[in-house]
Amino acid sequence: MIMSDRINVSRRAALAGAAALPLAAASGVARAAAPITGPGMSPFHRVKVGGFDVTTLLAGSRAVEGPHNIFGLNVDADTFASVSAEANLPTDAAQFFFTPTVVNTGSELVLFDTGLSGEGTTAALDAAGYTADQIDVVVITHMHGDHIGGMTREDGSLTYPNARYMTGRAEFDAWAAQDNDTFKAKIAPFAEQFTFLEDGGSVGSGLTAMAAFGHTPGHMVYRVEDGGTQLMICADFANHYVWSLAHPDWEVKFDMDKPAAAATRRRLLDMMAADKTAFVGYHMPWPGIGYVETAGDGFAYVPHSYQLML
Repeated sequence: MIMSDRINVSRRAALAGAAALPLAAASGVARAAAPITGPGMSPFHRVKVGGFDVTTLLAGSRAVEGPHNIFGLNVDADTFASVSAEANLPTDAAQFFFTPTVVNTGSELVLFDTGLSGEGTTAALDAAGYTADQIDVVVITHMHGDHIGGMTREDGSLTYPNARYMTGRAEFDAWAAQDNDTFKAKIAPFAEQFTFLEDGGSVGSGLTAMAAFGHTPGHMVYRVEDGGTQLMICADFANHYVWSLAHPDWEVKFDMDKPAAAATRRRLLDMMAADKTAFVGYHMPWPGIGYVETAGDGFAYVPHSYQLML
């Protein structure tokens, strides 16, 4: 074929394509569009720690207005706004995430915290390939409603009927002494089914309790360790990846003992930064797994990428 023939073929193809466009438009094909659905996230995320599977569950997420009413209570509005702007964060609202965690040790399925409701957590659990009936152990890190709300179903029965239940003794005793409706409804009726842990207590092989008091009187975190790899399940020792990590001395509304909570934050952040240990934060940005680096007088959050997938 000579050059002019190639040009003619190209022209014919282009003209044919152009002629087809009105027909496609007339048939509606060119105008077809997917509906706008808004933001979305996967309901679970799984990594490995040694031979264990560790799965974070997105039990819920919501926007909360006025974050300075929650974080940085001991700093002025200008300071809060300046820190937020530097981190490219809005100050009118913050997105909260609620992240229970399942550890599959190969012999037991251990659920850490139950979320806001039974339905939210079990939906994520189902998506991850597990069922509520399969959970062998439920560990409650502390007794705030967004951690114990999923203990029961709407009819008051246990969401995880085949599980053993564990929590810190100091935490249980502190809430049992209070007049708290959520504790009375979700925990008190099942008190005899709980095993109580002290600092250093064992949930099972490779799962160790660590005292992290301050957020609540007996708040606990848990070390997951297998095959030379560690991960910390840190619950609410820090509730925001900037306002709590970069500024661990900032007071948080939900910390019941604010000086103790700040001291606990620094201690755990120092430890994880030094050891380069990943952690799950119950309210960290989804999927809730990250690392810590020292940054000036505070710390920086580094989201997990693929380190625990290899």
